[in-house]
Amino acid sequence: MSRRIQVIGAHSADFVWRAGGAIARAVELGGEAEVVALSYGERGESGELWKHENQTVDNVKRIRHEEAEAAAAELGASFRALDLGDYPLQIGAEELNLIADVIREFAPDVLVTHTDTDPFNPDHPVAFHAVDRARSLAAGAGVESAFRTVRPPQLFLFEPHQPELCNFMPTTFVDITSVFEKKQAAMAHMKAQAYLQTYYAQRAEHRANHARRASGNQEVRQAEAFQRVIPQVVDQL
Repeated sequence: MSRRIQVIGAHSADFVWRAGGAIARAVELGGEAEVVALSYGERGESGELWKHENQTVDNVKRIRHEEAEAAAAELGASFRALDLGDYPLQIGAEELNLIADVIREFAPDVLVTHTDTDPFNPDHPVAFHAVDRARSLAAGAGVESAFRTVRPPQLFLFEPHQPELCNFMPTTFVDITSVFEKKQAAMAHMKAQAYLQTYYAQRAEHRANHARRASGNQEVRQAEAFQRVIPQVVDQL
């Protein structure tokens, strides 16, 4: 069965480092994927771009949009930016309703976002709480409502940069071996944060080691880790 996966990040590059492989794998299996950025990360995550003389916020946003759109295309996903601003990312009622509408519109089977804790990035927990609440609103808290609702998507958290400090406990490993070259190509587009490419390539190998030990599948060479939030419903164990 084809799956619809929606990844919502605080900044325009978050998806590629932490869920690029899962996105590409879903598309490879016949699914559809959409990437949503709450902001471009123009203030706090575009350090390389600000080294250029006479740089402007608008130009940084333009570059970040082009990078993210190209990276998403490498993975087979569409890209959508809400441009809500970063550092600080602030979510009020209007922004929350917008995020809920985005979830309703795409109607994902799987929704992926940040962890609820990150001592080094103030925008990431804000994104989690917004997406978590918007998911409940979009799904009508699982019951019929006075507004259009979607089937409750499964909620996963992608791995943060420093998982031990972010309450991240991996419950799911995705084998991305077959699509790892696509993830590498996608990461290469993120020139504003090029220093992260090596880190996340190495991280994929580390998680593959864990996946091999957990599954016994010795063919896993690269993997991504996720934390399931919503219980899985099955008819047998």
